[in-house]
Amino acid sequence: MKRIMISRNIVLALLLPVFCMCTQSGNKKGSLIKFVDPLIGSGGHGHVFVGASVPFGAVQLGPNNIFKGWDWCSGYHYSDSIVIGFSHTHLSGTGGADLGDVLLMPFTGKTNLNRGKQEDISNSYASYFSHSNEEVRPGYYSLLLDKYKIKAELTATERVGIHRYTYPGKEDNHLLIDLKEGIGDKSYETYLKQVDTNTIEGYRFSKGWARDQRLWFVLKSNREIEKVELFDEDVFVGLRELRAEAVKGVVSFVGDPQEVILKVGISPVSSENALANINAEAPDWNFNQIAGQAEDKWNKELSKMEVETPDSALKQVFYTAMFHSFIAPVLFNDADGSYRGTDKEVYSNPGFENYSVFSLWDTYRTDHELLTIVQPERINDFINSMLAIYQQQGKLPQWHLMGNETNAMLGYSAAPVVVDAWQKGFDGFDEELAFEALKASGTFQSQRGIAPLMEYGFIPREKAREATSVALENSIDDRSVAQMAKGLGKEEDFKYFFKRSESYKSYFNKNTGFVHPRSADGSWASPYDPMESIHMVGDFSEGNGWQYTFLVPQDPEGLIELFGGDDKFIDKLDSLFTITGDMGEHASIDITGLIGMYAQGNEPCHHMAYLYAFAGQQWKTAEKVRYILDNFYTNQPDGLIGNEDCGQMSAWYVMSSMGFYPVNPSNGIYVFGSPIFDKTSIKLKDGKQFVIETVNNSKENIYIQAVELNGKEYQNSYIRHCDIVSGGVLKFIMGDKPNYSFGTAVDTRPTSTL
Repeated sequence: MKRIMISRNIVLALLLPVFCMCTQSGNKKGSLIKFVDPLIGSGGHGHVFVGASVPFGAVQLGPNNIFKGWDWCSGYHYSDSIVIGFSHTHLSGTGGADLGDVLLMPFTGKTNLNRGKQEDISNSYASYFSHSNEEVRPGYYSLLLDKYKIKAELTATERVGIHRYTYPGKEDNHLLIDLKEGIGDKSYETYLKQVDTNTIEGYRFSKGWARDQRLWFVLKSNREIEKVELFDEDVFVGLRELRAEAVKGVVSFVGDPQEVILKVGISPVSSENALANINAEAPDWNFNQIAGQAEDKWNKELSKMEVETPDSALKQVFYTAMFHSFIAPVLFNDADGSYRGTDKEVYSNPGFENYSVFSLWDTYRTDHELLTIVQPERINDFINSMLAIYQQQGKLPQWHLMGNETNAMLGYSAAPVVVDAWQKGFDGFDEELAFEALKASGTFQSQRGIAPLMEYGFIPREKAREATSVALENSIDDRSVAQMAKGLGKEEDFKYFFKRSESYKSYFNKNTGFVHPRSADGSWASPYDPMESIHMVGDFSEGNGWQYTFLVPQDPEGLIELFGGDDKFIDKLDSLFTITGDMGEHASIDITGLIGMYAQGNEPCHHMAYLYAFAGQQWKTAEKVRYILDNFYTNQPDGLIGNEDCGQMSAWYVMSSMGFYPVNPSNGIYVFGSPIFDKTSIKLKDGKQFVIETVNNSKENIYIQAVELNGKEYQNSYIRHCDIVSGGVLKFIMGDKPNYSFGTAVDTRPTSTL
């Protein structure tokens, strides 16, 4: 079989020399995109987006496979070999499927509107492909469609997708526009119209995870369009214009040119705005130039951090993780600033760049903290976008998707993100409006668990799905609100939310040493197995009692006290990393990357290896963190141990590889772990740099022996955000044996006190 595949590729290479034509190489002097492999995480359960985009761009243009379930949430999985076209919107690493809007598929020969099935695409428009004929790098994607011998190349600006299709001959060359097909959603109204000999416009309205997603587009062709045949599903209706539930259009070009370039602008507002986006961002037809500009945009963002290591694989993992951390949130406005809000009203000139795709239950833990360091120019826009959402829907975003509140996951996880930005000095938003939004979100009665929390002081298991997890997440969010209330001098609000933030303690059963679900009468749930995980309908969300016992990143000191002090806490935390057992037949498939019951593949555990430092044993944090860095992140397609979740899984790697991590998501303190690079340089505003040097760095020397900050001995096992953004040099001196005294003294440990 292998010999057959090789010989077939050789034949194709000989027959189709035009397909060797290259765009930008990615090897410009100083280029960092050569270290990025967007296919990392496209296998396993990573679910990452694969295709062409620019940092935080609205357009994420890439290939779609036939959707086959959870591992195809991004539309593409490395194990697949069938492509049904190239769509302009995707999610990256989520556990839910949606988008895949405006699917284009070039083809030759007779028209076939059947998508086909995985087991049989013989009578369909789908095509097989080989990874050996696939190229992907930041800002560029290309693929050879085996069935048609067509080379597809893709690049993008912020709001425009650019396609270049090279057909094998000059006859029967066509393009399918499929507005029915999406990724796990269903179109409910679509529209397609040929405007002139080079322009097509339309829209796709769909229902899915986003309950009412509306996207308008304009397609401009560099080749004259002879006709557009319009179909309602598979039934031919006519030419020029059609509005139906699932429109498909077949484009035929004048003279059947061998090369066609298409520009597709998208908009959340109108087709007129989609066209204006094309005129603003891609007025010309130079595909290579636009691809080069996309490459430059990625290089600019990636160069904000430079790492030094002789291990090229480590560089590849690091810069790919940075790349994945900069895909979302995504722009959700037009070039003129206008956007459609959650209330479906159009807002013009809001005074900020509007963003969507806020996977907050995931990204509040690390990704947003990373962005405060390396994307400070975007933070105010992120927060203003969230505040606008609050004004439109009455609460801050929970899991916001293309102008829709999905209400996915639990807690009101925008709270730590907003407070973290405020606490770090970002002031480009109205702090009084921000606090109003926080307070309203924390008391939003229809939010899962809020009403029973306000009635009982805790969330009984009968009153909310996954009640114990909801309660623990709310405690984290409440602590953030209390922190801002204290800073603003709002004493009554501080007392109220601080008291609520302490409610996590009411779930701690000192007899068992676990958080324990409670009933409305205050009794402990019985029977209760802290090992068992029941997905969606149990007491915990994507986890079990072992994992959620340690979900107190906002107050590790308080958790240590509940256990009875440092030693007992350390013993229990050690057990988390060693205990094994059966989580039950209903356990969530998200629980991956296990070390004992610690699950790196799912977000609730992400801070837990760093908790040792709060009990004076930072060296154990170093051991666990280095193991995770070395074993759960690789440069292979299955190189992410769990869902990417819009940047969170990768942001954990980026932060941890530097040697520190934000346990408390909103107090600006980063706990030391175990740095893996010889040197990391972070570019800051005003030409400043923060440099992390690792002395005696090696795979064996994982333990911190001593630390210096700006040339002075530094005793603390943490560093503050303000020290990083002020610029300077942090030096770790490493060794192969623990320095048991480092970070032991109480006054050198990280703190979460208000």
